[in-house]
This record gives sequence, structure tokens and C-alpha cells, in this order.
Amino acid sequence: MNTYIHSTTGDNRYKILFVCLGNICRSPAAQGIMEQLIARRGVQDRFYVDSAGTYGGHSGSLPDQRMRVHARARGYELTHRSRQITADDFSRFDLIVVMDRNNLHSLQHHSPTTFEEGKVVEIAKFLRLHPHHDSVPDPYYDGAEGFELVLDLLEDACTGLLDTLLQH
Repeated sequence: MNTYIHSTTGDNRYKILFVCLGNICRSPAAQGIMEQLIARRGVQDRFYVDSAGTYGGHSGSLPDQRMRVHARARGYELTHRSRQITADDFSRFDLIVVMDRNNLHSLQHHSPTTFEEGKVVEIAKFLRLHPHHDSVPDPYYDGAEGFELVLDLLEDACTGLLDTLLQH
């Protein structure tokens, strides 16, 4: 993690890409949460945040309606349009944060270089209040409890990630 505290992309802003499967539940929620945390701390000029999916079947879509409803209840407006990760994202972003091991393995397999593969980290590494979780589960086929759990985990992990980045 220490390797990527400073931007490697030639821009002063540190660029974070959140990735899940379809880019309609977990990663856009992580993006919205992280953007709000960054704004609350007044460090918007230091970070750029985006999200993408390993699967492109939802490209152009808003986040899942259920995720938007649950996120809105917590004060997050999710307006990101789904997109699939591209080879250019590996060089454009300083850190690529995946939601689970399937995403991790997929990106490790498709990363252009070993250096860029090293930018890929699991979000669960930043969990503080939920140490028994090793991933952020996909809530797509779950009920309301699944979406609430995902938001709980993402609030925890995004806070841990931002704290880590700001300490360096």
C-alpha cells in the first residue's frame, strides 16, 4: 500500500478506482461514500474517485435502484453511470480497489504489467469495524439487509482507506 500513496499518473490528485462485477451496486456506492468522505474532510483537490465493473453488460446504467434507495437514506446520491474497466484504467489510476476475490483475480489476470497489478487491492483490507469480513458481498440477489450490510462495510472500509491515505 505504501508504494501508491503518491500519485503515479502525472497528476497531483491521487486517483482511486473502485471495481465490482457490474458497477451497479458495490463500486458506485463505494465511489459515492468516498467522495462524500473526501468532501467532509475538505481534501477534494487531493483525490479523484471513479468506479467500474469487470462485466460490461450494464454499461451506461445508473446504479441499481435498490442501492440508490438505501444509499439515499444515508445521505448518498449515486449518479454514476456504469462502465467496464479498460486497460487504460491500470495506468490512469493510482489505486484500484476491488470488492471481492473474484474481482481481484480477474484484474490480476488482465493487468498489463506487474507494476499495475500491484495497484489492485481488496477493500476488505481497510475494514476496521468488521474484521470478520474478507470481502464486500454482492447484494444483487439479496433483500434490503444485503444492501444495508454492503453500505455498512463500505462506510467502514472507505473511512479506513481514506485515513490510511491521509496519514502518508
